[in-house]
Amino acid sequence: MPSAAGNGEPYRSPPSPPSDAAAFEALLADALRQAILDLDSITGIVYLMEENGEWLRAAMIGGTPPAIFAMPERMTLDAPYASSTACRTGTVIVFGEPVVRADDPGLARVVPFPYAVASTPLHAHGSRFGALTLIRIPSRVGLMSDEKRQRLRGIGDRLARNLAPLTEHCLPLPNTATPMLLPVFSSDSRQLCGRTAVWGVSDAPGSSGMTLMYQLHKLSAALNQATETHDVVVVARSRLMHPYRAQSLILNIVSNGRLWVAGHCGIASHHLRQFHGCSSDSPAPVADAVHGRDPLLFPDRAHLLAAYPAAPDDGQRAWAFLPLRSSGNPVGVCCLGFAEERVFEPEEQAVMMMMADLLGQALDRARLSEREHALAESLQRGLLPRILRDLPEMVTTARYLPACPTVGAGGDWYDGITLPDGRFCLMVGDVEGHGVESSAVMGQLRSAVLAYARENHGPAAILTRTSQLLAELDTELLATCCCVRMDVADGAAEVALAGHPAPLVRRPDGHVDTLDAPADVPLGVHSATPYRAYETTLTPGSMLLLYTDGLTPRQSSEAVAGVRTLLAAGSRDNERNLEGLADRLIASTPQPPERHDDAVLLLARYERATLDSHHRISRMDIQRHDLQGVRATRAFMRDNLRSWGRDAMTDDLELMASEVVTNALIHADSDVELRLRDYPDHVRLEVRDSDVSPPVPSSLSTVEEENAQAEHGRGLIIVDGLATAWGSSPSGRGKTVWLELSTRDDGSTGSAWAGRG
Repeated sequence: MPSAAGNGEPYRSPPSPPSDAAAFEALLADALRQAILDLDSITGIVYLMEENGEWLRAAMIGGTPPAIFAMPERMTLDAPYASSTACRTGTVIVFGEPVVRADDPGLARVVPFPYAVASTPLHAHGSRFGALTLIRIPSRVGLMSDEKRQRLRGIGDRLARNLAPLTEHCLPLPNTATPMLLPVFSSDSRQLCGRTAVWGVSDAPGSSGMTLMYQLHKLSAALNQATETHDVVVVARSRLMHPYRAQSLILNIVSNGRLWVAGHCGIASHHLRQFHGCSSDSPAPVADAVHGRDPLLFPDRAHLLAAYPAAPDDGQRAWAFLPLRSSGNPVGVCCLGFAEERVFEPEEQAVMMMMADLLGQALDRARLSEREHALAESLQRGLLPRILRDLPEMVTTARYLPACPTVGAGGDWYDGITLPDGRFCLMVGDVEGHGVESSAVMGQLRSAVLAYARENHGPAAILTRTSQLLAELDTELLATCCCVRMDVADGAAEVALAGHPAPLVRRPDGHVDTLDAPADVPLGVHSATPYRAYETTLTPGSMLLLYTDGLTPRQSSEAVAGVRTLLAAGSRDNERNLEGLADRLIASTPQPPERHDDAVLLLARYERATLDSHHRISRMDIQRHDLQGVRATRAFMRDNLRSWGRDAMTDDLELMASEVVTNALIHADSDVELRLRDYPDHVRLEVRDSDVSPPVPSSLSTVEEENAQAEHGRGLIIVDGLATAWGSSPSGRGKTVWLELSTRDDGSTGSAWAGRG
């Protein structure tokens, strides 16, 4: 509502009849059309004061897109906008027009914002109603001359005088939640934008702006589906880079005072060096853009060099650097490169800025989601065992695969421990739900199961006590669990389930069975029936598979049958280690975004019968940062191989062990465990550490990002050349790098060098 000019009190009037609303709309529409068409503008806005006299709200907006969507809808009377200033001061205010220098009238300052704003107050009969504001393109229609300012003032004064009689009743604006839109397309509006990049249909008024707004709408819809940084990059490429006919796209993220490339397209990797890791305070356009709110546009290389003389030649002839912000904070910069010189029209600039706002918010959401998922996953991985402690008679390996980031980390866990009496206990569990709470409950249950197992309770008693504990915890989450305790001396095994999938066993002849223990109820459910154990005897050479339902989504018969088939195929392939089989099993799970649950598998092979003179095992530990660890490794390898009669293999295995242990000590920053196994036809070395990053055995990489990872994999070229087989497998919070060297019947080496010689 307008307020009295003298005392500043809001103007109050009795309710108006419905006919006044129509008259009010007609007055605004006529004034907007006249102002837009007579003063070469693309958009006009009538701001009227709210009842409290402290805010201006847009009552009607007329003109053409995209400028019609780029203006503020509401502002305070003391805001630094042209509309607020005009209403407050009672004078015509012009912002954004090129300023002519007194020493050189022919030189105009280039304004970063694509529009100029001219606003006139709506004052009449001692009352302030608001302001009439026009949006213009100064580079196309010339300066706002004194004569045009007077014409704008006249239109505003007439509108204010016509509004004054309506105040005897009540203006409908305070009851209007959103402004009314009035399309105003002039016959020459096509000339106001799109001279270099054709948008829409030629010579069709409004087609160019509507086409630009269509791209903005599609970008917004696509970004609503983006949940990861990679998704935002893909959307930016398809909905920003391609519509603007750009040759390249670089999306930078600001973090800890530096800019990092989150994604790129259409630019050579060696040109990314100027963008990746550069300081946000460096004298570069990408660094300056991150601190500003307006885009940095360079229509040709001459303009770029004039501002940044040291700018390298990356093959692009024009650049647009768009600052990405969210909640007023810098998020990053979107860089567009063009193969040809390019004039950025004001309408294109306006849509670019709106797109940059959407990109910044989407990128900020994606990073927040990724940080939350990484926190939950880190918590869960931190609660998993670093390595599995197995026995010479029982070889184990495990895999953990988190759900897709949109779902969040779950509560799956596994463990394998040696009990004080020499028996071995395997366990796999799954807490319902996803997120930090599930991971926290998982950690509590895993600790409880371990404690009860070490107290020498049987599997059924372990589950009974754990279920009681979960019921007493302050949580509504339930959990399932599978617990197997095995006597490695005779193969006797006990299995107990708490609503969990039964384990599978692959017999030495390759047949796969299910250990049909009673399913019983999940942990945390009160039941009068105690948990029951299923007893069986495993023959040497048997392999156990414990898993969570994420490995077989929805426990479908096809998924379970596929796991059984892969498990049976291991014997037909005469597989000598579990790593390849574990990799194939975990690879059978759905890929994101179809993977809605964590997946865990635990493989254990019972080898009691083969422990003879041809199957021996030896192990050693190296403490973190032990500089003498590599020397001790060489001595360990020499002593064991010579005592086993494997002298011919000593040199190759000693060299490979040195390289793998060196990498582990330098890069894993953890304790290192070695296990050396002797089989009739091969020798196997396992090196375990707590770094999940796999080694990269590459001396040269064509991609700079990969080359940084390959720095610590130079010595693995030797391993790749000498070993019969080798690989890296994740295990709990770390990994196991394993290698094998086969032997001939005469005991000589069968390494890759010998085979290729």
